[in-house]
Amino acid sequence: MMNEPHPIDKAIAAHARWKSPLRQAIETGKSEWTIDRVRPDNLCEFGRWLGERPAPQRMTEHYKSVHDLHSRFHMEAAHVLELALAGRREDAAAAMAIGSPFANVSSKLTIAMTAWKKALGGV
Repeated sequence: MMNEPHPIDKAIAAHARWKSPLRQAIETGKSEWTIDRVRPDNLCEFGRWLGERPAPQRMTEHYKSVHDLHSRFHMEAAHVLELALAGRREDAAAAMAIGSPFANVSSKLTIAMTAWKKALGGV
């Protein structure tokens, strides 16, 4: 029987999967996602999991870092989506490109989640 993946591993994979629907929104100018559902950081599965962490875990630097980066990730994803839905394809593509705030926060979030998982005793 396989073990359930760690919530942090699931979050890393889930947030990596955001790129494809965002790119599709850039191409088509449409999305099943709304900016109001993307911007909040507590509506996705990982955001809910973060909100359920016990108080001692919330006091750690790992939690604070991941929480801040996760919030920023959602803000940047919402910004990309906003540009895409407004038909501003080039601006939206630039907002996702390497070196953009979205790409930077996405990579920092993955690094921070990986470090936190390691600190929690995960491998």
